[in-house]
Parts: sequence; structure tokens; C-alpha cells
Amino acid sequence: MVTKCRRSRTSFTEEQLKILVQAFSQNPYPGYTAKQRLAVEINTEESRIQIWFQNRRARHGFLERPKKNLDHTSPKEKIPDGRDRRCRTSYSSSQLQTLKNAFTENPYPGIDSREQLAEKIGVPESRVQIWFQNRRSRLRIQRKRGLEEASDQRQNQGQDL
Repeated sequence: MVTKCRRSRTSFTEEQLKILVQAFSQNPYPGYTAKQRLAVEINTEESRIQIWFQNRRARHGFLERPKKNLDHTSPKEKIPDGRDRRCRTSYSSSQLQTLKNAFTENPYPGIDSREQLAEKIGVPESRVQIWFQNRRSRLRIQRKRGLEEASDQRQNQGQDL
């Protein structure tokens, strides 16, 4: 049996919070590079910064993402269509096999399992978490398609008779 352990709560110092609140007031939707810079500045992981911004937006009633104001981003973050994006993560065949094996064992791994997997395959834990989310989503879509195809086949068989 796999026990799910939650990540311990991240506690920020007053100085760290001051920096985060200031960054939030300038842009409540920072790009990946901005979150990386903040993480280095306050000595924590980028994934913790991402969660802090999500929670802060939720607490402040942000209902939808505002129109992108390019003045909020630095030149390094701009891409031709104006969006900030994290670079796509490519996995080697051995990394994928490790992830697939782990998914077969447990499609909902806890933080400890994800951190072990991340260390084993050499990617950040946040990427492992996203991979599992995407894999579960893909599995649901495949199952839904399979049910629809089976239903169509039964209907077609009934019409043939």
C-alpha cells in the first residue's frame, strides 16, 4: 500500500512575503522566468512561488486572467505572440519508461513518490506532477473514446439486423 504524504507547508519569512507581495502588485500573473528569478531571490523553489501566486489570486478574487500587458514582462520573457511559457520538457525513452511504470503502479502518487521519481529521472518534481496530470487526462479521454466507439458499434449492429 502506498501512503500519500503531503508536502510540508511552506512558511515564508516577512522579508520573503514583502518581496512576493510587491511582485504580485506589479503583476499577479508572472511568467516562468519571473517566478524563477523570485525563487532565486528568496531562496525557494519555483513551484512554491507558483503555488503562492495561485493562492494569492484566489484570495483576492481574481476571476479571469486580464488582458496581457506586455509592460509587465521583461524582454527575456517575451515571445512573438506575447505569452510567457515554460520550455517544453522532453523526456528520454528511459525516463518515459520509468514514468509509465510508476503510473501503472499508482496514477496518483504523493509528493514523496513524485520527488523520488524526479530525482531518479533528473527532472523537477513539478514536471513529474504535470506529467501525471496529463497522463491521467489522456487516459480519461481514451476511455471515453473507447466507450463511444463501443456504443457506436452496438448501434450499427442493431441497424444491420
